[in-house]
Amino acid sequence: MKRVVAGLIWQGGTVLICQRTKHQTMPLKWEFPGGKIEQGEQPRDAMRRELEEELGIEAVVGDEVARFRHQYPSGSAVELRFYDVREYSGEIENRIFKEVRWAKPEELPSYDFLEADRTLVKDLAAGKFA
Repeated sequence: MKRVVAGLIWQGGTVLICQRTKHQTMPLKWEFPGGKIEQGEQPRDAMRRELEEELGIEAVVGDEVARFRHQYPSGSAVELRFYDVREYSGEIENRIFKEVRWAKPEELPSYDFLEADRTLVKDLAAGKFA
């Protein structure tokens, strides 16, 4: 099972969402920024590293707010850990995505998110983590 971290980066009541490029697996799907936890790496360290690599920011990683396991029809499985990120230094810079944007939690269900993110998207839209 692949272990993955993702950040809920907040700004003024909106959360940052990212769209994969057409060349990535599951092309053009929306997701929260983050990525794979490397062997021997702590989840919060992975979160900081991924946000620096993908967005060029130094994040203050807050609490783990949700954890889900998801099995894709292909048979691959992921364990996702979502972390609250309410502080960071640096300017957000799109380094790997087709697009990044700020969205209100209630708007999230209108985006085509990765299957593994959809439970969290519903929870966010319902005001669970704002």
